[in-house]
Amino acid sequence: MPPAGPVFNHRIEGKDAIVADSNPETHVIDFRAAEHLLAARDPRGAVKLLDSVIAAHPENTAARLLRARAFFAAAQLRPAQLEFELVLEREPDNAFAHFALGRTFERSGQTAQAMRHFRLAAALDPKPEYLRAAGFDTRN
Repeated sequence: MPPAGPVFNHRIEGKDAIVADSNPETHVIDFRAAEHLLAARDPRGAVKLLDSVIAAHPENTAARLLRARAFFAAAQLRPAQLEFELVLEREPDNAFAHFALGRTFERSGQTAQAMRHFRLAAALDPKPEYLRAAGFDTRN
């Protein structure tokens, strides 16, 4: 659930540039704020916050997965695909990332690629929604 009040950002706008107090604590704050923005249906705002987190921590798979979800929610399918694929390079057993990449391919009309990732997701984690997407669930 998004916070009740306004979300305050730690960035200070100057005359000619934006100055950011960049440290691990602010990156955690940005990550959590991005989660709230995505939940509040502001995926573009979430992407903006996550860009600085990923610039500082490019190996952070959780931040990349959240940014992939935000790109998908903003209908930016190619960036979403690239982020999901990067997550899967690092975590090939991530069932959710396979499922989400499948949805991304499905939404862009790439049915064969979508089905491959749906099946991988279902094999890794037999959640009902993964099984249905993969065509393994015979119930409708």
